Amino acid sequence: MAKTNQNSTQEAGGNSATPEVASSYTSESFMGLNMKTISFAAHHSQHELLSSSPIKSQCPILPSSGGTRADYPQAPRWKRALDITCILLASPLLIPLGILIAFYIKVVSPGSVLFRQERVGFLGRHFVCFKFRTMVANADSSLHQNHIAQIMASGRPMVKLDVAGDQRMIPGGVLLRSLGLDELPQILNVLRGEMSLVGPRPAMAYECEKYETWCWRRFDTLPGLTGLWQVSGKNRTTFDEMMALDLRYAKFKSILLDLKIMAWTVPAIVLQAWETNIVGRLMAERDWIWRRMPAPSGR
Repeated sequence: MAKTNQNSTQEAGGNSATPEVASSYTSESFMGLNMKTISFAAHHSQHELLSSSPIKSQCPILPSSGGTRADYPQAPRWKRALDITCILLASPLLIPLGILIAFYIKVVSPGSVLFRQERVGFLGRHFVCFKFRTMVANADSSLHQNHIAQIMASGRPMVKLDVAGDQRMIPGGVLLRSLGLDELPQILNVLRGEMSLVGPRPAMAYECEKYETWCWRRFDTLPGLTGLWQVSGKNRTTFDEMMALDLRYAKFKSILLDLKIMAWTVPAIVLQAWETNIVGRLMAERDWIWRRMPAPSGR
């Protein structure tokens, strides 16, 4: 399965028994979908949703190099057209911002600017996912893997490691991750057709090994930079609640839904930053950096 070549990443997942899914973490009629049916999707997706899946139930994960592009179903053409159009319109902002972030990372931390990790995407195909590096080079990835295992075993909300403080972070890494700016290089994955702007988060291979059968439907659509889960509570949701939202999107995706999710992404990021006390964490990081600086020498 996949091996990381640098530091760990920030997402997490699990496969605990499907619980009751509360509708309190999001609007009941969020973006035109009756979110009360989320609980139905979570409880019945193994039967109703899986029955219509194009993925063979006994082989959800396809080999990274097996077959040709024509051998597998393709993503909807409207999705590709929407992705390219949005990227072209946003490129005057995205390109300078990406260059600025890359320059900053190069200055504050030795090592590669980009972090690369193999992920599992559409129809279980493996691909190399790009991110800006927000941890020290060659950081211990087992910490993140253990964090995922704990979340899967407990069924608690999917809170990131860096929320509680992570000494592996580079200066400013907390801000980049809280605002989702570390995922900006995934635009390259979108241009390569491996991802979309909207979709479930790209899963890690060792996470997929623990998936139950009902979870495989998330591979029916391209993974994305943002998605229904990301704008519906994210850190307040459990793995099974996230999965129910992913399956909901995979089944009901449309141009209008993608546009609505894009529109809700920035407010969701701002709310998430507020909930995780990003200002307080940045102040604490500043104090930690100042304490590590050598005292000025007297004359």
